[in-house]
Amino acid sequence: MTFKIEKIHHVAYRCKDAKETVEWYKKYLNMDFILAFAEDHVPSTKAFDPYMHVFLDAGNGNVLAFFEVPNQPEMGFDPNTPNWVQHLAMKVKDRDALIAAKKHLEENGIDVVGVTNHGIFHSIYFFDPNGHRMELTYDDITSEEKVSMITEEMKYEMLDEWSRTKRAPAHTQFLHAAELAEAREVAPAGE
Repeated sequence: MTFKIEKIHHVAYRCKDAKETVEWYKKYLNMDFILAFAEDHVPSTKAFDPYMHVFLDAGNGNVLAFFEVPNQPEMGFDPNTPNWVQHLAMKVKDRDALIAAKKHLEENGIDVVGVTNHGIFHSIYFFDPNGHRMELTYDDITSEEKVSMITEEMKYEMLDEWSRTKRAPAHTQFLHAAELAEAREVAPAGE
């Protein structure tokens, strides 16, 4: 290989209404509106398909973008993928910031799931006005120690085992031990 990815330039999703989306991200996640452009033709394909493309500052050079494409059928989601799978996770400073965000969202009528303990980070989950699942998270103080327990060999063993069995390998169950203790008592692994 003669190249290496430097960073993600931006991540783009579809939105129902560009103005509503910009206002929602500003109001609920304090993200600045940094850029917009619009065309009647798609630059890459040259197809006629009017769009508005908006860009939001997600901190530290990270950019979240949205397209509103009004001439396309109403947006939908893959009906075969659980709604918890596809999501965008954004990092906050610490637990205090996460709790403040959770309170702010809930006070404004947004349903929030969590705080969920992932062992190496803690998260809350909610949906934006377009139906995209969002995650806010902060790193646990023990995350470096726990991540160091997951060796290169272990990562590949897990991947190989999963590929063969399509069952969750037990190598890293220590990460969610606290969060899933009750669930595992009700339905032990393999049942």
